[in-house]
Parts: sequence; structure tokens; C-alpha cells
Amino acid sequence: MADFRTHLSAAVGGGVLLAVVGWQGALWTPGEALTVAGLTTFGGILPDIDADQSHAVRLIFNTLALLAVVTGALLMDTRLEPGMLLMACGGLYIGVRFVVSPMFKRFSVHRGIWHSLLAGVLCALATTAVSYRYLALEPRLAWSQGVAVMVGFCIHLLLDELFSVDLTGARLKRSFGTAFKLFDYRKPLNSLLMLLLAAGLMPWLPAWSQLSELAAQGMALWR
Repeated sequence: MADFRTHLSAAVGGGVLLAVVGWQGALWTPGEALTVAGLTTFGGILPDIDADQSHAVRLIFNTLALLAVVTGALLMDTRLEPGMLLMACGGLYIGVRFVVSPMFKRFSVHRGIWHSLLAGVLCALATTAVSYRYLALEPRLAWSQGVAVMVGFCIHLLLDELFSVDLTGARLKRSFGTAFKLFDYRKPLNSLLMLLLAAGLMPWLPAWSQLSELAAQGMALWR
């Protein structure tokens, strides 16, 4: 499989390309394009959230902890006094970084369910829902951010599969087929749970027509 630097470089390159094409095609402003590039990069390392000892997992949970703090601050700003708000945000950071992270490592398996298209869809939908419902972004931009995460996710999975092919020896490595898959075939119950989580996000998403329009505009740009 590809190493952390390869995944990060490919995700950055893909994010920049996606952002520039969308910006030139008037899909989003320069500031929005920068966010799209960042989310594509994040999506490009996100599947390695199940790798217990890696640069990726530390970066992912540090980023998630910071996002939790920012989201919490936005939601509680008008409800709490400054001192209590600071304590609450500190609790969110500690909870994600030092409680959720070890628990996640304990119950996850590398190249399991998080290396699947189903996991990518869940992360993309969750990003869209948070952007739309909690950050109050317009539907088009919320969907754009979800798509950016999915694009980065797919870049990661495809790279892992490409590195599972030994061109010099003309053979497939044992890891071939464990990354770019629809779901975790070995643990269907986990996949069913993830599918239910994705379905549970449906009421929180913006109108699907906005995603269709975004896709049509994107296809027109690539032509």
C-alpha cells in the first residue's frame, strides 16, 4: 500500500486541481476553493483512521479535535459565558483526542470497513450535513464540501490498490482488493451499521437537486 507521504501528496494535488477547476468555472470563490482543497486533502488521509500507529491517524484526530472545538464554539457562543465556553471547548478537544481516539483504535481494524466506498459516502454525507445544518452554509457549497471529502477518499483507496500491483514481478500482492471495495465483506454487520448511519443523515442533508446541479456543472467543466 502507499505510504503517508504518497497519500498526502496525491490528495494535495487532487485537491488543488479540483479547487482550481471549480474556481475557474465559477463554481466557488477563491476562499471556498481553498476549503475544497483542504477537505480533499483531509479525505485523502481519512481512510487510514483505522491505522493504529501512523502519521495519518494522529493528524486525523488532531484535525477532528480542532473541528469539534470550532463547531462547539459556534454552537455554544451565545449560550455560555466566556469562561464556561473555554472549558467546554477544552473538554471537546480532550474528549476527541484522548478518549475517542484510543477507543477507535481499540475497536477498528486496518484495511477493514474504513477502506471502502461505503465509508467514503458516510464521511461525505456527514461533512455535508455539518456544513449545511451547523455551519449554515448554502446547499451548493455544503454539497461541494462533501464531494471534496469523497474525492480525496477515492484517491486514497485507488492509490492503495495501485500499490498492490507488482508490475516488475507481474503479480498481485495479498493486499489487492482490500482497499477499493464497496463495503467490508468480512464483517457485513459492521457494514450494515454504517449503512444505517448514512441513511440516518438523510433528513439533515440539503436538497438532492442541488447535488445534481453541481454534478451537471462539474461534468460541463470537464468537457
